[in-house]
Amino acid sequence: MNGDILTDIDYRDLMAVHRQSGALATVATYRRDVPIDFGVLEYDAENRIRAFREKPVYHFSVSMGVYVFDRGILEYVPEGRAFGFDDLMYALIDAGEGVFSYPYDGYWLDIGRPDDYERSIEEFETYRDRFLV
Repeated sequence: MNGDILTDIDYRDLMAVHRQSGALATVATYRRDVPIDFGVLEYDAENRIRAFREKPVYHFSVSMGVYVFDRGILEYVPEGRAFGFDDLMYALIDAGEGVFSYPYDGYWLDIGRPDDYERSIEEFETYRDRFLV
């Protein structure tokens, strides 16, 4: 788990789903909306505008920074060099290994981001019982 998140995820359920799936890795995911503050244009090779969207909002399933790994994952981690989470995901997917998503729709903020951190300060007392069981 990353150290800069605030969530009320049920870790027991996450572990149970991981075990049932037989996955080598399970990544908790969250739907995040990303607003674009500009008009977005699409154009062809001749620069003719083919589409326009005013201030669209894109929807992504993002990693929450919460993972479950089986020990077999260590076979994919090389010794003696930097190897990040992104490198691990590429290696597992390229090898055709079982990497699964655990979609979560509860409370999650990435408090390493200033806007999420501010929101967490505002909401922590309201949801205190969800975080401090």
